[in-house]
Amino acid sequence: MATATAKKSTGRSPARRRYRIWMTFIVLFMGWAAYTLFGQMQQQKATNVKLTTIESGLEASKLQTEALKREVERLNDPEYISQLATKEQGMVKQGEQQIFSK
Repeated sequence: MATATAKKSTGRSPARRRYRIWMTFIVLFMGWAAYTLFGQMQQQKATNVKLTTIESGLEASKLQTEALKREVERLNDPEYISQLATKEQGMVKQGEQQIFSK
């Protein structure tokens, strides 16, 4: 009987050993999960910055497109073309004289 009690008192119980292994696994898993979550949050932040940049570029492109459409409509107007020719190009209509100012 002395050998039976000696075995129990010197060895650790299997339940305690399983508990330590289980807790080690849980701690490692939670560490991996936290690392993955942090990486995904950083990636999401970078993606949101890119999205904001692209959306602002898209808005600028839309505004430019609208301005160009208005310019095309104005260029279809003969009176506007006449104004451009006289003011910017220095052209005059037949029978008119150009006046130079200093």
